[in-house]
Amino acid sequence: MKPATVFLLTAAWCAAAEFPHARHQDVKCADCHAARKSARAADNLLPSAESCGKCHADARRVGSPRKAFLKDFSHDKHLSMGNPASVIARAIDNGTYLGANGKQIRPLLDTKDACLACHRTAEEPQPAAMADCLTCHNKIEVPFSCATCHEAGAKLKPANHSPQFIDEHSRGTLQLDRTTCAVCHGRGFTCMGCH
Repeated sequence: MKPATVFLLTAAWCAAAEFPHARHQDVKCADCHAARKSARAADNLLPSAESCGKCHADARRVGSPRKAFLKDFSHDKHLSMGNPASVIARAIDNGTYLGANGKQIRPLLDTKDACLACHRTAEEPQPAAMADCLTCHNKIEVPFSCATCHEAGAKLKPANHSPQFIDEHSRGTLQLDRTTCAVCHGRGFTCMGCH
């Protein structure tokens, strides 16, 4: 994965990594996760003990999600617009998808499950990629547009954006390409846009 790839952290991915999603593939995401009731980024979409108790006698509370660094995000609103898989797939097919891994994720977008369009697989769900959001929300004017979606203080800069970044990338020592930069800076960015 390229260092400039930025993921939106929208759930407790540490807890998700420990959960055996692969053993629950016959269950729809919405049967356990209350995404249809979620209108805020801060909503806890992790299954409740009651939700797990429908199938498991020893069910207990799953935990709390990691802080989402989004100001406003409504799963319900996005789900009401239909399945985003076809929109993301079309952006990949047309060459307008800003993520560097479009060819890898394209086969995963042949899904009727709207949750899997952004979270990719039921076996190992992923945080939604910023490139997915930018398929529709494509007005990028860094750093000003970041605050449209992300809370103040969100750690969005990739690790390579150290205090020495300006000098290092100017010398070419970081071996960056426009594809990795486009996820945050948009396709139309130019060097002169910052310098």
